[in-house]
Amino acid sequence: MKAGPEAALYAHYAARLRPPPEVTEIPEARGAPAEIRRREGAALLAALPADALAIALDLGGEAPDSLRFAALLGRWEEAGRPLCFLIGGAEGLDPAVTARAEHRISLGAMTWPHFLVRGMLAEQLYRAQAIRANHPYHRAWRP
Repeated sequence: MKAGPEAALYAHYAARLRPPPEVTEIPEARGAPAEIRRREGAALLAALPADALAIALDLGGEAPDSLRFAALLGRWEEAGRPLCFLIGGAEGLDPAVTARAEHRISLGAMTWPHFLVRGMLAEQLYRAQAIRANHPYHRAWRP
């Protein structure tokens, strides 16, 4: 990710996570939208560890609130497998990626640029850790 406010947002929350997340970026593909999705999807799938618990960020996925996401994250971590969150590029995720994913979650009905999604996901991962640790960062009485 290029330097800028999106990278700073991600870095701000990623630095708070324990353990810190690892990010694997794939190159942006070129071509028609379907070809871009196919190429980027193949690269995402190739980058996944064989035993990964894959979670696709997808508009059609479940949109949990922060408390539910914290509970899901706890359940996923108990599986003892590496968690891999899959974020599509500008053309979205290829159907092969969503088929491989064991879970699909959405950050809401709006469409977000993938660079913002990375920061938003990092914040929600930090919030989930805070919720599970009873840290006051999350204020359940506020939306």
